Amino acid sequence: MTTLYEGAFAKINLTLDVLGKRPDGYHDLKSVMQTISIRDDVEIDVDTGKPWVLHCDKEGIPTDARNLAWKAAEIFFAHTKIETTGIEIRITKRIPMEAGLGGGSADAAAVLRALNRHYGSPLSILALAELGSLVGSDVPFCTLCGTAMVEGRGERLRKLPDLPECCFVVCKPDFSSSTPELYRKLDETAIAKRPDNQAMESALLAGDLDKVAENIWNVFDPVVTQDHLELNYIKSIFNSYGAIAYQMTGSGSAVYAIVKDFEYAAVICNMLKENYPQVYIAMPV
Repeated sequence: MTTLYEGAFAKINLTLDVLGKRPDGYHDLKSVMQTISIRDDVEIDVDTGKPWVLHCDKEGIPTDARNLAWKAAEIFFAHTKIETTGIEIRITKRIPMEAGLGGGSADAAAVLRALNRHYGSPLSILALAELGSLVGSDVPFCTLCGTAMVEGRGERLRKLPDLPECCFVVCKPDFSSSTPELYRKLDETAIAKRPDNQAMESALLAGDLDKVAENIWNVFDPVVTQDHLELNYIKSIFNSYGAIAYQMTGSGSAVYAIVKDFEYAAVICNMLKENYPQVYIAMPV
């Protein structure tokens, strides 16, 4: 038996646009995504000689084949035709759930990377990311990590220059959003403002953090905010204490701020933590 260790990093959406509904019922997206340092830890025992098992230290997470990490392992072994005599997966959760931070996808991606490395890297990182699309829409990006343009259902990736040095403050309020319900609302609404993905890419190419901040936008943000005005309170704290940009990530409900240095991040964190226990300082990864 061998034990593998892998970090599972959260993601945020610097931009997120929903382009329309596809014939298969999914939606085409275009998003600049960024990995951040909030992470789960994934351990995998391979060749245990026992039935598959998954453990998680957080209640409410499925510990069977419904878990994306389990599904990722199944797909990896099926695709590579590698035989295993049993695996045990242990997940230590730190990424908030139902937050738009890609926690389950990050765990699945960590399983793919760890297994691929252990078995001699039969798949390139891009091939591994493509395999991740069979697990979930955010898994390809979470497999690749860094900064990338993500299109289609999440399966089309293009690496972008690294985000300039900065800090993030991430705040997860108590409520969670229903992603299918939000897509339904968007389908029924004229989207008033869309992100300029080309301008975001140009800002990253120039290494200009202020220009990156100017082009942060997520089409889900106003839809969620109109039903949950406390997001405006969180953003007002961000704005008052030095954030250069702030936005909801994914379909929510976590919101993040970009700040230029750790001192500002620490002040914002202190201002929020009394009302919001799930507040974090993070860095780009």
